Amino acid sequence: MNQDLVIKLFQFAILLFALSLHEASHAWMASRLGDQTARMLGRVTLNPAKHIDPVGTILIPLSMLFMPGFGRFLIGWAKPTPVNTRNFKNLRRDDVLTTLAGPCSNLLAAIVCSLVLILLEATSSAGKLSVIVAVFTANHIPVPVEGTLPALFPLALLLYLGFIVNLLLAIFNLLPLPPLDGSHIFRHMLPYNALRVYDSLGLISLILILFVGGRVVGLFMNPAVDALNRVLLSL
Repeated sequence: MNQDLVIKLFQFAILLFALSLHEASHAWMASRLGDQTARMLGRVTLNPAKHIDPVGTILIPLSMLFMPGFGRFLIGWAKPTPVNTRNFKNLRRDDVLTTLAGPCSNLLAAIVCSLVLILLEATSSAGKLSVIVAVFTANHIPVPVEGTLPALFPLALLLYLGFIVNLLLAIFNLLPLPPLDGSHIFRHMLPYNALRVYDSLGLISLILILFVGGRVVGLFMNPAVDALNRVLLSL
């Protein structure tokens, strides 16, 4: 099978899991804080079928995968988790915690992926080769390897792409632009008059997300990816 196609399929599978983890974490935290709306709808689950949005989970990501220049920065969204804030005891605190649960779950997943990669590389020569080749392969850098790749290579590639996709989702969702998670947190900091303007940004917010969001995400993501690459390639 074509190597580039394998990477794309891995990315898409990871995105499905990452989006499911994100929305399930929102639902779980809301349930813990008193709102059972999402739980009753079966959203406290990692089953992608419960979270899939036909456009945001399927059409947009697959389009990005097969468009030149978008392969590394795969993004998408799932069905929003329904939350009834009237069920919260402390509206501001509980709304912020429920909102943060999504991005934090992706950040935690990215950290776990990076730690397992480091452990995998440090425990065996096959693991070391697998991780190094995975880093180069994911970044579309040719690597001359004699013979067949170690059996651990698919796992290493899955973990490395898992780090990238989950980190991207975490940072992207924390942008303070409606309707992203960051806006739910930021709006609690605004006075009433400013809040009305902020909530009506609409198309302006979408334009900012499309044309500015990627650059802002890159300011935080690129150093993190570079740092992990340096660690993995220096072990």
